[in-house]
Amino acid sequence: MPLSSHETFSVDSAVELAVIERSGFIESRHIGSAVVLSGDGSVVTQLGDITTPIYARSALKPFQALASMQAGVPLRGAQVALACASHVGSLDHMDVVEGMLKAAGVREEQLQCPSAWPQDEVARNWLIRSEHGKSKLAFNCSGKHAAFLWACTENGWDTHSYLEPNHPLQQRVRSVIEEYSGEKIAHLGIDGCGAPVAALSLTGLARAYSRLAQAPQDQSSNARAATIATSMLDYPWAVQGRGEANTIVMDELDVLAKGGAEGVLVMSTPTGASVAVKILDGNPRAATLVGLTLLAVAGAVDIPGVSSVLEKVVEPVLGGGHSVGRIRLGHAVSALLD
Repeated sequence: MPLSSHETFSVDSAVELAVIERSGFIESRHIGSAVVLSGDGSVVTQLGDITTPIYARSALKPFQALASMQAGVPLRGAQVALACASHVGSLDHMDVVEGMLKAAGVREEQLQCPSAWPQDEVARNWLIRSEHGKSKLAFNCSGKHAAFLWACTENGWDTHSYLEPNHPLQQRVRSVIEEYSGEKIAHLGIDGCGAPVAALSLTGLARAYSRLAQAPQDQSSNARAATIATSMLDYPWAVQGRGEANTIVMDELDVLAKGGAEGVLVMSTPTGASVAVKILDGNPRAATLVGLTLLAVAGAVDIPGVSSVLEKVVEPVLGGGHSVGRIRLGHAVSALLD
């Protein structure tokens, strides 16, 4: 039965990307699809369905940030990375976002993302002690929303409707996504933060990151795209958080890394080699293992460096507080290592 235009790829067109082994017994399997592109955009590795659209979720944030910057938002340094971030709500994260709001001349209350407790324990305890309660600054998308509001104040656009699909800013976002992915958005929905979210193929998503990652070395590329790629690598803590997987990958391997909800992950090297992964059950725990392995098999990243990073970011399988197993590659990926 053919898929409708309102659903992603099916189980039948996915492959086994990773398994969970406990005490020598395989207890869970993660299926999905993945694609690796070379710097010229050609497909190096295809696992599963790489053409049916997926919601790219927060993996789109660098392109939403690019749209804000093209609309005149003068982001600098860590502000750029925060506009691209799915952050843990540390005090540093919230401080940068607060500075963005101040520069834009708007208040925290004007952010249309939900309020949240920080994932960062220090920041959460600070909010509790100060009796502040949940904060919109702590929500993982607050940097993106701050940049959105700033774009509105720079252009005299309405700040109340900045998440509406027909808002001038969101129209610009769609144009940027289509330009960098090289394909038309297949479907437009509402993300967890309330912003529009685009559906596009894994191939289109990998292509967008390939172009973004190459921007600093390409004199013909958009200067703001180059700033985004450079800033994400210069301020990796701002993109997710110290000790978090995306941050470690960027800090140690000089590879752009951006996860999205429901098992989405994209990574790209400065030469444009890129990988996009979608875990079909939405659980992200194996995504970095799969993505970095595929980049390593393609010769795009250093194998010893990848091994060192994976030791830090792949969660152990515990029993009684001790390691009793591991997340390991599924047969579709491990076969590439033979």
